[in-house]
Amino acid sequence: MAAPSSPFWLTLSNIWQLGIKELRSLWRDRLLLLFVVWAFSGAIYTAAKGAPDRLHRAPIAVVDEDQSALSQRVINAFYPPMFMAPTTISLRDVDPGMDQARYTFVLDIPPDFQRDVLAGRSPAIQLNVDATQMSQAFLGSSYIQSIAVDEVNEFIQRDKTVTTLPIDMALRIRFNPSMDNTWFMGVMELINNVTMLSIILTGAALIREREHGTIEHLLVLPLKPAEIMIAKVWSMGVVVLIATGLCMALVLRGALAMPVTGSMLLFLAGCALHLFATTSMGIYMGTIARSMPQLGLLMILVLLPLNLLSGGSTPRESMPEVVRFIMQAAPTTHFVSFAQAILYRGAGLNIVWPQFAAIAVIGTVFFMAALRRFRSTVSQMAD
Repeated sequence: MAAPSSPFWLTLSNIWQLGIKELRSLWRDRLLLLFVVWAFSGAIYTAAKGAPDRLHRAPIAVVDEDQSALSQRVINAFYPPMFMAPTTISLRDVDPGMDQARYTFVLDIPPDFQRDVLAGRSPAIQLNVDATQMSQAFLGSSYIQSIAVDEVNEFIQRDKTVTTLPIDMALRIRFNPSMDNTWFMGVMELINNVTMLSIILTGAALIREREHGTIEHLLVLPLKPAEIMIAKVWSMGVVVLIATGLCMALVLRGALAMPVTGSMLLFLAGCALHLFATTSMGIYMGTIARSMPQLGLLMILVLLPLNLLSGGSTPRESMPEVVRFIMQAAPTTHFVSFAQAILYRGAGLNIVWPQFAAIAVIGTVFFMAALRRFRSTVSQMAD
């Protein structure tokens, strides 16, 4: 066994002490610390709950120019919780009501609507939609069309009839039986925040050293550039990893009641590999940026493609082939893949090991590139 005074143990001691220094520096930066706490608590919860996957109390008004039993039946079909109680208005109130954002939907039932339906003609119902309410407009227009058609068909038939089809489709929803969108949005927001915070913390740690002038103090000590860089990588990575574990336990499984079918330890192990890659990216970006505003601009250029093209927001199968090929070199692509497999489908290491191996290779490449850049930057500062 190597003696405690050997170069190996001395290097480990330097990395440990420098990492503790980084943690103390983060603790003194209360604004950045508050940002970390918010990113893994309130930001996750609000992103999961704030993205509507269904209509909820959408305001609707009806212009009933027919005043028939059928028109009244259509009006009564819209009720809470998807819609607010319909408001009956006149035709001249449609434009002012939508201009003042009082109604998202206005349904105009024309005169002689019931008579035309019973005569076998095809009368048209006009639906006015406030498309500035984009999510509600997209969902609500299809709901309203389906509800109106169903009510007209039932009115014609006077009763629901069962049509025997040549096939019988049995629908089974796996992994998310209740179709709860908060589970998906919560995990995706966590994945995005893990990537964002790990890059920000390591990049900010390096820029903070430069702005405070402490990097020059480190250079006069018997320290290697690799020791300084590894200390920043492990310390900031540990902060994000602990925050991720607490977020999984308190926010996703606690506040959002998301069932995690896979191994939490396996997910955190993969998260640690991902942090190895992203913290190295943060060091590289920290050597390029000369100030925190510059780092923020670089973050916009890097994070948007990483998050939008990783497969978390849209399926990768719908992307162009060249984009899918390029994004294979991004750690977020593999992070999203194994995170969904472990947390949703309960996958084990025998299934997700290719993603683990890919992130390990990508992380090693990023680390070596960041170390080379960091050495070059340190050499220029020393000169």
